Amino acid sequence: MTKQLLIYQNLVLLNNERHRDWSVKMGTDFSFAKDVTSVPLTAVEFRNAALDYPIVFAEAGDEVLPVAVMGVKADQNLYIDAEGNLDAAYIPAFLRRYPFVFSASEDGKTLSLCIDESYQGVNQQGRGERLFDADGERTQFLNSVLGFQQEYEAQFNQTKTFCAKLQELGLFESMTATLGLPEGQKFSLTGFKGISREKLMAIPGEQLEQLSKTGQLELAYCHLQSLGNFRRMAEKVSPGEAVEAVQPDEAVESEKKAARKSTKKASKKASPEAAAGS
Repeated sequence: MTKQLLIYQNLVLLNNERHRDWSVKMGTDFSFAKDVTSVPLTAVEFRNAALDYPIVFAEAGDEVLPVAVMGVKADQNLYIDAEGNLDAAYIPAFLRRYPFVFSASEDGKTLSLCIDESYQGVNQQGRGERLFDADGERTQFLNSVLGFQQEYEAQFNQTKTFCAKLQELGLFESMTATLGLPEGQKFSLTGFKGISREKLMAIPGEQLEQLSKTGQLELAYCHLQSLGNFRRMAEKVSPGEAVEAVQPDEAVESEKKAARKSTKKASKKASPEAAAGS
């Protein structure tokens, strides 16, 4: 569901020899993410991100992690226009940290800062902020980048703890978002999970209190509230006309079975009339 590292085209380990005279001019052009349909979120971003994007949970190996949905069709980001402008008040940290990212060692114990040399703002003409000074020492700009990456990693680890708790409580359920247009065309987004309202409401008081004290209950409701943003995405597909529905997969299957049963009944009723008419 998430094309995470695909926004990075040419990752290189940052060092003061290769990049001694390099500068980075940051901007507001998000064209690098125009083909990305979802980006990872950290829990601390939920409150702001929920105002703009649907927040859902995607499987990543044995884990389930949150993402902000930005498109319903492959290689299409509905929030980024042809000029690279992002149509949202909140910019996910995953996008803000580009063109930098940490790379983990094979044992996962060491993180090294890398840069995407294909980023259009990377240059050797002194435009923007220098990465190293004349002596090869990190500039204040690079130190701030490093600090941001470290904070991101810390928040990401806290997010994993939050999601593990939701899994432990059995709150996740598979869901499908269907965006239907008046002319009959439909877009369906599958393969993601959401928090079940019924299961959340059924949590024993002691566990519910713990979720509330840790702020995790608020995050759960931010996620549920954010699902209404699928309507905003539907309107981007067909302005002013689209409708949307987000349902557990079980409900979707029940509707399909009911539709098939209704079709069969209608067919049986129609058969004698057809025979008489012939």
